Amino acid sequence: MPRAGIVTLAGKPNAGKSTLLNRLIGQRLSITSPKPQSTRDRVVGILTRDSETANPSQLVLFDTPGLIEPRDDLQRSMRTAALIALTDADVIVYLADASAGDPAPLETAAGLSTSLRAPIVLALNKADLLPASRREGLTTETAASVPAGTISPPRYAATFLISATTGEGVDPMLDAITSMLPESPFLYPADDVSTQSLRFFASELIRETAFEQLEQELPYSLAAQVEEFREEQSPVYIRATIYVERDSQQGILVGHKGSRIREIGRAARIKIEHLVGAPVYLDLRVKVLKDWRRDPVALRRFGYLSPPPARS
Repeated sequence: MPRAGIVTLAGKPNAGKSTLLNRLIGQRLSITSPKPQSTRDRVVGILTRDSETANPSQLVLFDTPGLIEPRDDLQRSMRTAALIALTDADVIVYLADASAGDPAPLETAAGLSTSLRAPIVLALNKADLLPASRREGLTTETAASVPAGTISPPRYAATFLISATTGEGVDPMLDAITSMLPESPFLYPADDVSTQSLRFFASELIRETAFEQLEQELPYSLAAQVEEFREEQSPVYIRATIYVERDSQQGILVGHKGSRIREIGRAARIKIEHLVGAPVYLDLRVKVLKDWRRDPVALRRFGYLSPPPARS
């Protein structure tokens, strides 16, 4: 009987969730950035393993926004997406920085008052950045009485020291996660890699490119929306808009005589061409939508979940 289920990747901002998703899928689905909170919504990747063997499996992977205390409607929407993904999970992978010490329990990090139903695998990530002495210490501290490379404190089904960047420790962890999935037929066709559209990923790549080229707080004030996507023509025609919250931000994003937005468009177009496997004409514009991060109507327009009311 095949195994199939939902595997939610959870953790604080910059824990490496998006990097791990991309490594597991084998292509860049989720945007990555040194700036925290770059993932704003659940990103879905589908990994089908050993489909032609007697023990096939399918992991529906959810990359989720970082667990933070929200300060505006956008962050409340992000938190809602993360919590729903935790509730839906058959297995949870809790990523934490291996150099930061013992992480708080996931329920604490998520602000939950009850335990999660799914088994939790702790992934101590960024092992490649640890000095040898610290790596040995972690292994010694955590490997007693269990298979090499894993530990099992009471609140975790297993713990692995990994590097999502280099792949170290990822395959043994993947085997363990697969063994925890329920017996089930595949949830999606074996050759699918996501449930989300090219339009969605194009908008994410535009936003990622803006994150890479803008400094300070401006990246957190922008949203990208693809408004037209003509895949049937050559080059593929994409009309998209980057929205900001204030006129001053629009000026920064456009740049002197349009120089910055042209460079963002050029770099984003190259990424999108790699995604769609064809030449792309990207028509990119900038508009102001005042205080959109605090506007539930605007958030729904951009595809985010409706945020719950702010806690008093």
